[in-house]
Amino acid sequence: MELGITGVAGITAVCYLVGLTVKATKLDNKWIPVIVGALGGALGLVGLYVMGDFPATEPLTAVAVGIVSGLAATGTDQVIHQLKGE
Repeated sequence: MELGITGVAGITAVCYLVGLTVKATKLDNKWIPVIVGALGGALGLVGLYVMGDFPATEPLTAVAVGIVSGLAATGTDQVIHQLKGE
């Protein structure tokens, strides 16, 4: 299965949904970037071994790609809020 950069977008989408879920709980919102960043790192490592065309070739790079993808979910959420004027 060759997903390539689509796999990275998938990590961002999963982290975004997890961030929304955490936001709906009583947990302080300051922890959302930490949670989605850690989840993104874990998913990046999984992607390295599961996806044949993942855009990383070593574990450290895969974790870094995953963390950035997870934190991109937080940025995406903030862009949406800014565009809505919240």
